[in-house]
Amino acid sequence: MITVEDLGGAWTLISSEGERTPATVPGCVHTDLLDAGRLEDPFRDDNEKAVAWVGRADWTYERDVSWAGGAHERVDLVFEGLDTVAAVELDGVALGSTRNMHRGYRYDVTALLDGPRKPLTVHFTSAYTEAERVRDQLGPRPNAYPEPFQFIRKMACSFGWDWGPTLVTAGIWRPVRLEGWSTARLATVRPLATYDRTGRLDLSVDVERTRERDLRARVLLDGREIALLDLPGGATTARTVVDTGDVTPWNPRGYGEPALYALSVELLDGEAVLDRWERRTGFRTVEIDRTGGGFVFHVNGEPVFMKGVNWIPDDIFPARMTRERYERRLREAATAGVNLIRVWGGGIYEDRAFYEVCDELGLMVWQDFLFACADYPEEEPLFSEVVAEARDNVIRLAPHPSLITWNGNNENLWLHVAMGWDAESGGLTWGERYYLETLPAIVAELDPSRPYQAGSPWSGSWEQAPNDPDHGTFHSWEVWNREDYANYRASAPRFVAEFGWQAPPAWTTLRAAVSDEPLLPDSPGVLHHQKAEDGNGKLARGLAPHFPAPASTEAWHYLTQLNQVRAIRTGIEHWRSHWPHTAGTILWQLNDLWPVTSWAAIDGAGRYKPLYFALRELYADRALTIQPGDGGPVVAVLNDHPDEWTGTLLVERQDTGGAVRATVTGRVSVAARSVSLVPVPEVVAAFGDPAAEVVVARLGDARALWFATEDRDFAYEDPGLTVDVEAVAGGLDVHVQAVGLARDILLQADRIHPQAAADRGFVTLLAGESAVIHVRAPIDLDAGLVKAPWVLTDLATALRRTP
Repeated sequence: MITVEDLGGAWTLISSEGERTPATVPGCVHTDLLDAGRLEDPFRDDNEKAVAWVGRADWTYERDVSWAGGAHERVDLVFEGLDTVAAVELDGVALGSTRNMHRGYRYDVTALLDGPRKPLTVHFTSAYTEAERVRDQLGPRPNAYPEPFQFIRKMACSFGWDWGPTLVTAGIWRPVRLEGWSTARLATVRPLATYDRTGRLDLSVDVERTRERDLRARVLLDGREIALLDLPGGATTARTVVDTGDVTPWNPRGYGEPALYALSVELLDGEAVLDRWERRTGFRTVEIDRTGGGFVFHVNGEPVFMKGVNWIPDDIFPARMTRERYERRLREAATAGVNLIRVWGGGIYEDRAFYEVCDELGLMVWQDFLFACADYPEEEPLFSEVVAEARDNVIRLAPHPSLITWNGNNENLWLHVAMGWDAESGGLTWGERYYLETLPAIVAELDPSRPYQAGSPWSGSWEQAPNDPDHGTFHSWEVWNREDYANYRASAPRFVAEFGWQAPPAWTTLRAAVSDEPLLPDSPGVLHHQKAEDGNGKLARGLAPHFPAPASTEAWHYLTQLNQVRAIRTGIEHWRSHWPHTAGTILWQLNDLWPVTSWAAIDGAGRYKPLYFALRELYADRALTIQPGDGGPVVAVLNDHPDEWTGTLLVERQDTGGAVRATVTGRVSVAARSVSLVPVPEVVAAFGDPAAEVVVARLGDARALWFATEDRDFAYEDPGLTVDVEAVAGGLDVHVQAVGLARDILLQADRIHPQAAADRGFVTLLAGESAVIHVRAPIDLDAGLVKAPWVLTDLATALRRTP
């Protein structure tokens, strides 16, 4: 069997001036300098600028190694990830050089490990140096941000983005080890598991040898042998296709069990096991129906409405990610009703743990190849790196049933035309070959079990504009950048792969990152943590049609978070009501990688914005929404459930004091996985006083509200809130009751204590209603702080504090 010696842990970091610092591997230069107290926190104020020198410098990692793993014919030094431009030496002997963060590397060091411990050094050249060298060699090309990220195969957003800092990393960012082996080892195992009434496993094995012997590869499913592959003589590849019989298919969330099976491959020399590969996999079949310009995912033959979120790296220093952190964030997505995670193309191919957790939770994964928002050269030295990177990761991720589609790039096909880059490029290559030829060929060869799409957005061909809402995937960014969110209702795209609206992070997250006194929406630290072009201007222009201008930072914070929820609610409810014409929405974005005003639902400190809680309602299997129709408002009954939804639909108009002005009831029956539109009768829809009335629809536990006027014009009165706070084990239960309409009550638990969290976001109570908000923390909480300013606020109170 293979013997492994982990080389993680203590290393030494050496600057180009020779200064030595204790280091940890996996890790990066920034985290090592932070741990040593040699670097200011780059998340605080504008320290990002003060630490920019780190990314421009060259660095060396060093440690001594020896082999204590016994006699083997071969010992390899294996790096799972080097970030990015590295030269590797053992005992002064050059082993190789790298220029790709997204690949692994293996070096034969058998002859170098005899005797005492030997120095292992990894010299890192600044990513800027390499990117600028390649740019000068191949010619400059346009991109969306003023950094050379497209000239190096590295996490693009480490060069900064419109939600992220510029912190250009270097280091041994994934595990490193020595592996000793003899005769042969399993180089790659590529299982493609599909389902069509029975399971089908298409499995390929590649081996590396030191001897030409007859070998076999034994394949086991849940411990049961299902295949035995011969590898005679010097053969290095083998393939089998096995009908696995009656298996339970892997199903996405809401569609059944995400069944997983233990898959093992053993490399045998006679009866001796030379190597063993083990994963859990699942059987499912995925197709995309593109008929008539549509974009409908079918999983196991059933059409699925995609309730998605875009995922960016959860830490600007991705080496800090752990399985526990992946699991926490992905479980949060699942709890919010999400069934699809899109891994965005400016980040990384995530760690194996990410995909394993998605497998377990039934979360589908849309995986971008790593190209984003730029024209990319197609020449060397980049082309061969792109090919090797794609092949490595397609094979690496093949076992995961959660992975349902490969996507060629993020916005490159669209922006090349829409931004006029085609005119700027002067005939230089720009990446089209990758997306329309190279990558689809690799997927067709190595992973025909998953559909490939050339980009997002992409209409399917150059016959239509890349971001044509009537064909394929669509990115909705006119809304937010230039238009009010009411314009989400102006179209029904076939699949909305990006859309979003900004809001600041939780109050405590903002205060911990910014020391400005006074703290203002436009104070220097707040603006430094707003990376979008004219971001605060867009926030202000987005508020103007709906609310009066906020008179304080606290009111700005409350209203912009509320406006984010209103915007996303407008989009998702409208698009869901058009299923199956509109076949999915992928919110930009789930998470942040530092404290920032952004589009995220979970902020950079891991605190929930109110948007996170709103997603639970918007992505619920069963929901109601009232939408404007040609003949007046309609109730859209959204039933994304395997069973029919039947019941009595009540629609009534009432005033803010609870007096009912009109009521209509009727039986409804909505088929599984479908939408029904029910017109609101004129007697209910005809508002007597639009500034003081609301239409309410109820079906079972679901409820929807319809206001005929904007908040700035609505006559909000004091709702007469009664707040009682009960101390309970683990926190506080806050009981809130309203005499009149209390719209958008928000309890900001982090204002009570940084470790406190509430279980709800914005809550609207009609007259006479009550609710309990549970606040939990690992320490005792002061119940009196619930009534401190801005801890618990409703919209009427917030508006009274504005002019």
